[in-house]
Amino acid sequence: MPHKPPVTQLLEGLVIAHLGKGLAVESGDSIITCHTRRRLETAAVGDKVLWEKLSGEQGRVLEILPRRSVLMRPSRNGKDRPVAANIDNIFVVFAVEPPCDFLLIDQYLAVCENRKIDAQLVFNKSDLFSAEHHQQIASGLKIYEALGYPVLHVSARQGIGMTGLQQSLKNHTSMLAGQSGVGKSSLTNALIPGQRLKTKSVSATTRHGRHTTTAATLYHLPCGGDLIDSPGVAVFGLAGLTERQLGHGYREFQPLIGQCLFNNCRHVQDKGCAVRAAVQAGRISENRYRRFLKLREKMALADR
Repeated sequence: MPHKPPVTQLLEGLVIAHLGKGLAVESGDSIITCHTRRRLETAAVGDKVLWEKLSGEQGRVLEILPRRSVLMRPSRNGKDRPVAANIDNIFVVFAVEPPCDFLLIDQYLAVCENRKIDAQLVFNKSDLFSAEHHQQIASGLKIYEALGYPVLHVSARQGIGMTGLQQSLKNHTSMLAGQSGVGKSSLTNALIPGQRLKTKSVSATTRHGRHTTTAATLYHLPCGGDLIDSPGVAVFGLAGLTERQLGHGYREFQPLIGQCLFNNCRHVQDKGCAVRAAVQAGRISENRYRRFLKLREKMALADR
């Protein structure tokens, strides 16, 4: 009788961080350093995977389980690289200072609409909101609220509105996004007490050096749910979107796109454009439409 090799037991795990070329995989109560099987696609933080035990408390990821969503980042070889997976909600953070960048908010929302990720707006430092800022921001927020995007008013420093934010995060996998200086780090520290200690714990558990994590790290929230902390805004770039997808990324355009005279309508100067007609009739915000045009220009420049 020929000897049969032992059947490898596959275990399910959750990718919580990148460790150089390896992965920190949480499985049960343990965190294991894993490398991936050759030719396996790149795993992202938030991926659920199947892995096998190797010698020396190491593991190998053999399969990435189906994702419900994924955010991509451009890489050096010109291809997009997955950074975070299985995200339910993106919380777009903005503030009075630095001045609110509505163009960037629209860019985030356009990506979320195309990646099938729910989006909410978080107005941080709301304790600094005054009559001086009211005219500038309030009208813009009304447009988003009318489109069905929830707006949370919080202050990480004063603890205002944090209970509502925690409830929105509960039982979901989420990510904070926003321009530099809006207080994402303050919010993260408030939501995850001892965040730095937890990062060091991953390093110690996996016996990895000080360069423990790179693009993103997943934390379990005390209130329930998970938060993926990712620096920078590259995962919300427009490189992965087509011109058609950008139009779909504007929620108010979606029911009108099929009414345009031409299937390839660009919603610029095209004849019979239902979107432009709605703008001219006041049914779509002219400011939002102008920002759509700016993002189209931005996409064109990026493609050159």
